[in-house]
Amino acid sequence: MSDHHPKPAKVVPLLRPGTFVTLDNQPADLPPFQLIQCRGGRCWVRQQAWGQFVQWEVEHERLRAA
Repeated sequence: MSDHHPKPAKVVPLLRPGTFVTLDNQPADLPPFQLIQCRGGRCWVRQQAWGQFVQWEVEHERLRAA
């Protein structure tokens, strides 16, 4: 018999495109990011000042709703 115990699944909140999010270590003086999309544990976000075509890819677990 094995003593292996499965790790509980990490639950991440559902974040919808267009919502504003912050990073887990985001400085207070940086405005929230706008969520573009999430796929496979990765999300694409942007700052409104960056323009439409500049996006940043981050891990979903680093984001929380603003």
